[in-house]
Amino acid sequence: MAFPCYAVNLPSAPTEQDFRPVDENIVELGRLLFFDKVLSGNRNISCATCHHPRFGTSDGLSLGIGEGGHGVGTERVPGTGKARIKKRVPRNSLGLWNLGAVDQSILMHDGRISEADTYENGFNTPAEEWLPAGFNDLLAVQAIFPLIAQFEMAGNLNENEVIGAVHDRIDYAWPIIEERVRQIPGYRLLFVKSFAHIKHPSEISIVDIGNAIGAFVNHQWRSYDSPFDDYVKGNGDALTDKQIHGLALFFGEGKCANCHSGKWFTDNKFYALGLPAFGPGRTRRYNDIARDLGRMAESDDLDDIYRFRTPPLRNVELTSPYGHNGAFKTLEGIISHHLNPEVSRSSWSISQAVLPEIREFKKVDLIIQNDRLEMERYTQKLDIEPANLGEDDIDALTAFLLSLTGRSALAQSMIIPDEVPSGLKVDK
Repeated sequence: MAFPCYAVNLPSAPTEQDFRPVDENIVELGRLLFFDKVLSGNRNISCATCHHPRFGTSDGLSLGIGEGGHGVGTERVPGTGKARIKKRVPRNSLGLWNLGAVDQSILMHDGRISEADTYENGFNTPAEEWLPAGFNDLLAVQAIFPLIAQFEMAGNLNENEVIGAVHDRIDYAWPIIEERVRQIPGYRLLFVKSFAHIKHPSEISIVDIGNAIGAFVNHQWRSYDSPFDDYVKGNGDALTDKQIHGLALFFGEGKCANCHSGKWFTDNKFYALGLPAFGPGRTRRYNDIARDLGRMAESDDLDDIYRFRTPPLRNVELTSPYGHNGAFKTLEGIISHHLNPEVSRSSWSISQAVLPEIREFKKVDLIIQNDRLEMERYTQKLDIEPANLGEDDIDALTAFLLSLTGRSALAQSMIIPDEVPSGLKVDK
């Protein structure tokens, strides 16, 4: 069965020209840095811990177990003793697919890292005017911020010199990380070999570290070899009948493509979906209330309250759970929520998330739902309207989303290095 293509405008299939160019000399260096725990405050967590190839470049959890935890993905535990985690990572770990695209100009659930000249350095970031100069692109800039985030990679106060420096000023920690890398013989050789402008290891900077990691992510996680891409290129047999029905719904009656548009299936805008509220949340600076204000925490615009960036959908099958807080472990769950948020919230339970129970967080995990006024404000802000689709339609939409999984995306474990220059353990 061939889908009548004249009925809908499908996005064109991406090509290599859709991505920012990378210097292949630094891709391998970036791979090693991505998996190396030396970049974290306590040398116990790497970028790959929460963006692991075995979990679709995410971690399989609704809210991550960051600094202080042990293990990878759904097997990760909160640690023990004084090193035990102090807080869940407040938002769902994003997948890293296609972030090196040339039209990618904004990142994170709340868009707090973007291309802009707000601070006359080309980027709008939490570092504001203190962001160092020389980054190749947005992806390189983004790579250095988890390193200084307390509950992600930096660690807690009094645990190490990195987190102490962060609390003095956001950019004070990066020179400490630079010096760590400079002291490792393997990295000294690789940086001098990989970067033409580095003549001596003393010149290695956080900008070089970010550029290397960004180049690796850009190069490694390009994905556009899915059955959907084959279909767009003219292979009418690439999709099943159910997937074709789902495609028609996605671009038609379901109105999914109103927001999940273009080659990457995102318009990069922000919407309030009214997802079930739980977890520590991420609010304004110096605000410790367990709620998530979404885009407003970055923009300070009241109209942005509870709005989050439209996530891209390529390889979405691999990046469960779904939503800014990972409220739904299944595609069927998040699709059903889009169709009727109010009904979805009323029937939701924590079992629909992937949230390993941590005794001391049990009360905090759902405390926001006891805040009557906050919940009234939250439920009134909604940017999607209910749609009258049945169970068969949900099955078809789910089947279509599975057609966005790239063939090469299914075989990523081989990129995990056996060892890294620091000698620290690699998360397998």
